[in-house]
Amino acid sequence: MMNYIYPFILAMHSFWRWEVLIVLTISLLNFFYKRKKELPFSPTDQFLVKTTVISFYIQLVLGFSLYVLSPITQYFLQHFDEAVHLRQIRFFGMEHSSMMIIAAICLTLGALKSKNADTNDRRFKILLIWFGLALLIVLSSIPWEFSPLTSRPSFRSF
Repeated sequence: MMNYIYPFILAMHSFWRWEVLIVLTISLLNFFYKRKKELPFSPTDQFLVKTTVISFYIQLVLGFSLYVLSPITQYFLQHFDEAVHLRQIRFFGMEHSSMMIIAAICLTLGALKSKNADTNDRRFKILLIWFGLALLIVLSSIPWEFSPLTSRPSFRSF
């Protein structure tokens, strides 16, 4: 059974990143537009905040599952002194997961802080800062297909 779970979760994690990137980008564009036009924060905006955070949390759960199941991270954990000096092993064993947890914290803080904002402008500004920071962290921490350091396919098959 384990032989099927790992590749499935790996494919889901690879696929779901596009969902996260699309929703996060749409949210940021929407917040920027509404702030620039001085429009009110609406239920649709709150839906976008929740959808963005939830889609990222789903990705995080898939990532935690991979961390437990992955032979790369298992090697990293079992041979830490050696593995920390191996770029790709260290990336998946430590860097990628740490940065994505930080991105999740940024999204969560942005969502929570925006609730207490006293104006629409302030609410959109908070969301733009925290969600924008999360997007930058995510983009810098994905093992892109074109990356010379940790290249992985953009899409994995199921």
